[in-house]
Amino acid sequence: MIIYKDLISGDELLSDAYSVKLVDNVIYEADCDLVKVGGDNVDIGANPSAEGGDDELEEGQEIVNNVVYSFRLQSTGFDKKSFLTYIKGYMKTIKKKLEETDPEAVAVFEKGAQAYVKKVVGSFKDWEFYTGESMDPDGMLVLLNYREDGTTPFVAIWKHGVLAEKI
Repeated sequence: MIIYKDLISGDELLSDAYSVKLVDNVIYEADCDLVKVGGDNVDIGANPSAEGGDDELEEGQEIVNNVVYSFRLQSTGFDKKSFLTYIKGYMKTIKKKLEETDPEAVAVFEKGAQAYVKKVVGSFKDWEFYTGESMDPDGMLVLLNYREDGTTPFVAIWKHGVLAEKI
C-alpha cells in the first residue's frame, strides 16, 4: 500500500486504496464514498435499500466522506481572495523544494498547477477545502469536489507536494 504524506506537515492525506489517478502529471485525484460510521453497525459498503433494508441512520451514526474520515482531515474555509493568497505561497514553497530535489519537474509542475488552480478558481463555490490532521497552515490543502454526475465526491492532492511512502 502507498500512503501519500504532505511534504510540509508530514500528515497522511491519501492512500492508493482509493484508486488514485494522476491528472496532468501534477494532481492525484481519488473518488470517495459517503459511508455510515458510529453506532454498533459497521458499514461494509452494501446498499441496504437494494437488499430490502432501509437507509435510515441508527442512533449514534453519521454519514461521512470515507477519505476525510479515514485520514482525519480537518475542514477549513476560504473565500476566493484568501485561497489565492494561500495557493501562491504554497506553490512557491513546492517550487523551491522541486528546484532543490528535481529541477526537471519544475516546468511540468508550474504549467499543470497553474491550469488546475484556474479550474478550481473558475468553479470556486463547488470546492471544499481540508487540511491534514495537524492543521499546519503551511501544509497542503486537500481539495474536494463532485464529479460531473453530481453525486460522486473526489479529492485532489498535489503530486509534487506529497511523499509516496510504501508500507
